[in-house]
Amino acid sequence: MTTTADDVWRLLAELVEAQKETERCFQETERRFQETERILKEQSLETERRFQETERILKEQSLKTDRQITRVSQEIGNLGGKWGRFVENMVAPACETLFLNRQIPVHQVSQRVRKRLDGKTLEIDVLVTNENHVLVVEVKSSLSVDDVKELIKNLTEFRQFFQNITTNNYMGQ
Repeated sequence: MTTTADDVWRLLAELVEAQKETERCFQETERRFQETERILKEQSLETERRFQETERILKEQSLKTDRQITRVSQEIGNLGGKWGRFVENMVAPACETLFLNRQIPVHQVSQRVRKRLDGKTLEIDVLVTNENHVLVVEVKSSLSVDDVKELIKNLTEFRQFFQNITTNNYMGQ
C-alpha cells in the first residue's frame, strides 16, 4: 500500500488536532495547578492567621493565669501572716499562764518585738519578762530543724540586743 498525498494531509491534520488536544490538556493542567496553588496559598494564609490568633489567645490566657497565680500567692501569703498572728495571739496568753503556773510573776508580755543593733535586726514573737526571768518564744505553726537553729542563734544574740535586761534566767521556747 502506498501513501498518497491525501493520506499525508489527513495524517498531518490528525497530528495538528492531537497537538491542539495536548496543548488544551496542558493548559487545563496548568490552570488546575494554578488553582491548586491559589487554594494552598489561601489555606496557608488562613492557617497562619489561625496560628497567630491561637498564639494571641494563649498569651492572653498565660497573662491571666500569671495574674491569678500572683493573686492567689498574695492571698496565701496574707492568710499565712494572719495565721501566724492568730497563733501568736493564742500563744502569748499561754506563756503568761506558763510563768504563773510555775509561781513566776509576769510583769510584761510583748508580741512581735523587733530590736536593731549595728545594722542587724532581731525579731522575737513573744517576750515575757519580770525582774528575774526572761522567756523568749518563737511561734511556728509547723516546726523545722532550721527553725530550732534560728531560735538558738537568736537566743545567743539576745543579750547583745537587749543589754537593758540584766537577769541570768533565760528560757527559750
